[in-house]
Amino acid sequence: MDAPPPVRPTKLWDVITTTVLLVVGLVVAAILTFFAFFLVFASDPCGSSTPCDTGRMGIGFFVALLGPGAVTLVAIVVAIVLLVRRRIAFWAPLAGILLAIGVWIGGAALVISGVPGATF
Repeated sequence: MDAPPPVRPTKLWDVITTTVLLVVGLVVAAILTFFAFFLVFASDPCGSSTPCDTGRMGIGFFVALLGPGAVTLVAIVVAIVLLVRRRIAFWAPLAGILLAIGVWIGGAALVISGVPGATF
């Protein structure tokens, strides 16, 4: 009869680091969501003399508003699954933070690109 596979030891440093990074990720996502509301001001020059692509601006706004929270939620789930399986997990919230910032920048770039003559 086969012996059961050995149980991996819990790495305390990984649990603490992952927990701290998850909290930092939540704070970063909240800050990015807050700053997404200011992207609405990019539409200030829009009018009859400066036609803007409001569809592109709207998509970019919602990407910047909802994207960081969605990425952070996925990072939390991945980190928890890795911790339960006793695998190294600190990279998941770290990658989530970087991806959340990248998604926000992408959404902001979409908003800015909807205004003719505007640069990021």
